[in-house]
Amino acid sequence: MTLEQFRVSDDTTLTWLNGGVTNMDGGAMFGVVPRPLWSKKYPVNEKNQIELRCDPVLIQVPGKNLLMEAGIGKGRLSEKALRNYGVTEEAAIEENLNELGLSAEDIDEVLMTHMHFDHSMGLTKETAEGRRPMYPNAVIWVNETEWEEMRTPNIRSKNTYFKENWDAIEHQVRTFKEEKEVFPGIRLIHTGGHSAGHCILNISRGDKNIWHMADIMPTHAHQHVLWVLAYDDYPMDSISKKQEFIPSAIENGNWFMFYHDYKYRMLRWDESGKEIIESLERKEAEEK
Repeated sequence: MTLEQFRVSDDTTLTWLNGGVTNMDGGAMFGVVPRPLWSKKYPVNEKNQIELRCDPVLIQVPGKNLLMEAGIGKGRLSEKALRNYGVTEEAAIEENLNELGLSAEDIDEVLMTHMHFDHSMGLTKETAEGRRPMYPNAVIWVNETEWEEMRTPNIRSKNTYFKENWDAIEHQVRTFKEEKEVFPGIRLIHTGGHSAGHCILNISRGDKNIWHMADIMPTHAHQHVLWVLAYDDYPMDSISKKQEFIPSAIENGNWFMFYHDYKYRMLRWDESGKEIIESLERKEAEEK
């Protein structure tokens, strides 16, 4: 397959990898927003599910291969879980890396916005010798609060923080509190909202300023600051951080990149936020 790429600057390239596909309940993904409103912006199937990619982004900078998010992996979910999460495709990240002349061993750092299963399952793999790290040579960056809750989930979060997603990689994890610049111009920023330790990613290199709002704006249809997920643990925090970051980024002509969007890899809106003026679309996206 042809991988979508975006040149940020002379020395920085983004490449979207296939991390698998889920189909989740549209009502849960748009919270209190009525279906007649959100379905105008994002396609929905007969089961009221919307397609959500889980596609990590390879960030190549001088001397390093960084990976943002990890996908759902391959062979990590039970048959029941595959049905419940509407999985129609599992990850092909190793194959994608091979297309680029790389392997999982070449990933230097993994940047996790949070550790929900659909972002973290691809951090490990099942082998004949047991569960092993997918990226054995990588440092894995996770917010401190997120990492603590990952290992000691509460009655709500235990449905998405699984021990089998962290027990094989805990020796690789490095944590931070509010902000971590993992490479010049590439920052993880703590927001909370979707989870207590949720983070967003900012890439500011060359003349480009790019925001990955992660799951406080998982798709382009979630641009409205009040359109937050029923899955959010702290929805008012999600709203507050969307108010803080999104309007100013739109006004300044910044890019937004996506992990979950069925259609857009990246886009820019006009100053009003109503029209998409530039975008990178997923080549296999169907017209819906």
